[in-house]
Amino acid sequence: MKENIIDIVDSFPKEFQGEQQNHQPGFEGEMKKKPVYKSPMYTVKTGKLKDRIAVISGGDSGIGRAVAVAFAKEGADIAIVYLNENADAEETKKEVEAEGRRCILIAGDIKNENFAKEVAEKTIKEFGKINILVNNAAIQFEAQALEDITSEQFDNTMKTNIYGHFFMTKAILPHLTKGDSIINTTSIVAYNGHETLIDYSMTKGAMTTFTRSLAKSLISKKIRVNAVAPGPIWTPLIVSSFKEETISKFGADNAMGRAGQPVEVAGAYVFLASDDASYMTGQTIHVDGGEFVGS
Repeated sequence: MKENIIDIVDSFPKEFQGEQQNHQPGFEGEMKKKPVYKSPMYTVKTGKLKDRIAVISGGDSGIGRAVAVAFAKEGADIAIVYLNENADAEETKKEVEAEGRRCILIAGDIKNENFAKEVAEKTIKEFGKINILVNNAAIQFEAQALEDITSEQFDNTMKTNIYGHFFMTKAILPHLTKGDSIINTTSIVAYNGHETLIDYSMTKGAMTTFTRSLAKSLISKKIRVNAVAPGPIWTPLIVSSFKEETISKFGADNAMGRAGQPVEVAGAYVFLASDDASYMTGQTIHVDGGEFVGS
């Protein structure tokens, strides 16, 4: 008898003891309970992204890896942009290539505008075009009070989570044409806020507004701009951001009583990148385990 997706979801871990990392970005390869980034139920491949080229920042691990694999299953070739998580990036590349698709790795810091231009140039040189941009890379640092956020931390968070995506979009946009799309990763904290992630929440609010404004700006060019707002998703960002006690109970207070897995988010990106979402722009899909239901 074929396994039911609900049975698979029920097997996902609900507790994450001993999972703290003391460096950002986090490394998926070092996690004890590995994030689930692909589903054995994903057996029907429709080819809805066939021969499209996607650039995914933060594509080495977590949500980015899940999106890269899902895009590859649907026929896309991938350019993975990441900071320095080389082992994670190589693993994701293997997964993409296992689906019969091409993948290139581009390491560097998206806070640097010249690096964003380099990403566009290398992707065009390798693939000849770009159809999809996924702005997904982000950092976050927990602080118990506003006074604890140093100017250095604030600057780093803003420049990575806002400037970086602005630079990436500006560099990629000249290569997009009608029917192409941009997908931004925002967050539930853009809507609910978060008492210990104040600066991070600010950046996600900015990305939500960036999505809406850019959608209006590009609608005449028939380039769609949308966003995905994940709730608590188990990724390397979590183990590198919070204290061990917080990590161990991560997602437990969600309406569904657990953290989500990257594989549970990836389908939203596939939908928004495909022609199925041809009548959607300026919108945000919430994949948050019923966050607003539980509020």
